[in-house]
Amino acid sequence: MEKRTLQTERRPSLFSDRSQLKYARRLVIKLGSAVITREDEHGLALGRLASIVEQVAECQLEGRDCIMVTSGAVAFGKQKLTQELLMSLSMRETLSPKDHTREDAGSIEPRAAAAVGQSGLMSLYDAMFAQYGVKIAQVLVTKPDFYNEETRKNLFCTLSELISLNIVPIVNTNDAVSPPMFIVDEEVTGPKKGISIKDNDSLAAMVAAEIQADLLILMSDVDGIYNKPPWEDGAKLMSTYTTNDRNAIQFGKKSKASLGLGLNRPPTLEKKIKYLHLLHHLMLFTNRFLPTSQIVGRVLRRTQLAEDLQLTQVTVPIGVLLVIFESRPDSLLQISALAMASANGCLLKGGKEAVNSNKALMELVKEALGTVGAANAISLVSTREEISDLLSMDKHIDLIIPRGSSDLVRNIQQQSQNIPVLGHAEGICHVFVDKDADMEKALKIIKDSKCDYPAACNAMETLLIHRDLMDGDFFTSVCNMLKEEGVKIYSGPNLNKLLTFGPTVAKSMRHEYSALECCIEVVDNVNEAIDHIHTFGSAHTDVIVTENENTG
Repeated sequence: MEKRTLQTERRPSLFSDRSQLKYARRLVIKLGSAVITREDEHGLALGRLASIVEQVAECQLEGRDCIMVTSGAVAFGKQKLTQELLMSLSMRETLSPKDHTREDAGSIEPRAAAAVGQSGLMSLYDAMFAQYGVKIAQVLVTKPDFYNEETRKNLFCTLSELISLNIVPIVNTNDAVSPPMFIVDEEVTGPKKGISIKDNDSLAAMVAAEIQADLLILMSDVDGIYNKPPWEDGAKLMSTYTTNDRNAIQFGKKSKASLGLGLNRPPTLEKKIKYLHLLHHLMLFTNRFLPTSQIVGRVLRRTQLAEDLQLTQVTVPIGVLLVIFESRPDSLLQISALAMASANGCLLKGGKEAVNSNKALMELVKEALGTVGAANAISLVSTREEISDLLSMDKHIDLIIPRGSSDLVRNIQQQSQNIPVLGHAEGICHVFVDKDADMEKALKIIKDSKCDYPAACNAMETLLIHRDLMDGDFFTSVCNMLKEEGVKIYSGPNLNKLLTFGPTVAKSMRHEYSALECCIEVVDNVNEAIDHIHTFGSAHTDVIVTENENTG
């Protein structure tokens, strides 16, 4: 069995648009009771479940890590126990027009139903995934498992090991020993804070956060979050929920299935949305940064100019930074962390598309900085008009950093008269594979630079290959690897001349795809590669892959 390599620290995915969700590598898929069961409440919706299993299996076989959080054990168990009740009815009750099984089913103890249904549900999953050659494993959890440090650690070590073995873990609450749904547990006040485990939505959120998933998919029969119960007049579907909307939300009871999105109390929903969507996917790992004392005030060089005269180069803060970024709220946390690590003050201006997310994140940043008396070290600029005024404040702002499209960068560079601007116009990045390169190493570099995060400004857009490598298997290996990753390939003029049947010719050699697309071109030597990069590149990030020190 192929064992996947797990990184101890996963870089969080920086998705700025819904279309980029297809690049998610680690998925948590939660199936609600209403998705698993039939509308008539007589067993499981097998057709729907089979379709979902097929799609999850496809994702797993494509190389993604899939973890499922499932409901359905109680419903499956009730179906079996109802059949037992039917067999025990008398002839008079059986012939009666009254549905005694439905009447008696409501009195079945949920924990007993869960105990009966759990094995059947897993057998069903096992049979369905086996059709695609995918192995599964059952992981039963209870609420205390997340609040006991030892069991919590054991739980997620198990999940990590299963993922590394290319196995799909299927997680479910152990309803056979869990309290009935009508018992409201008190909030946990111990050292572990975060999401409270109250249903499978919050369970899925906790699992997604702990395993550092790129994407959490909550499957339900509800279209999304409404401002009030969907069946009531005036109910409106909300495309985005932030804490500013809490007063506009009418919190009702839980769903009819006694599971699903827990809207029984405002803090439950707020914790889920705020913790999962605003923190987990956007978080920065603090151990990636050196302590500020090792960044600021560090001596880089000392030069003895004369007796008693020494020239010392020391790292110092830049001062006040003005960082302007477009519709990527994840940038706010990244910039804030880097500014604080380097002891710089910072003014932030985000795009209007993410104004609510930026405000919510800024509240968290200020809350964190407030613990060390630096709540005002970072501020958020809220209106477009303030930008033009800030660009002229050369006595107060030391450096402007625009992050976004080439139009944004050029616009800021043109408007700023006296303040330095650190920015780039485009991200047309190249990888050149020399004839003396390590082929295995080159394939890994190409895959990472194009497929890890195609929308990044330093992602590879053009691959340059030394002409001598066209005689071997390298070109075929590259094309096969890129196709397996879903990359669309275009050919440059030189490559097109060498191939009778090949990829579509690129419309331009100076193009930033920002997607799973790239161009491949052939060059005669390293000098021609450098000339090509100078001609068509944007001087952002370019790579030469070679084992020849002179060429490098």
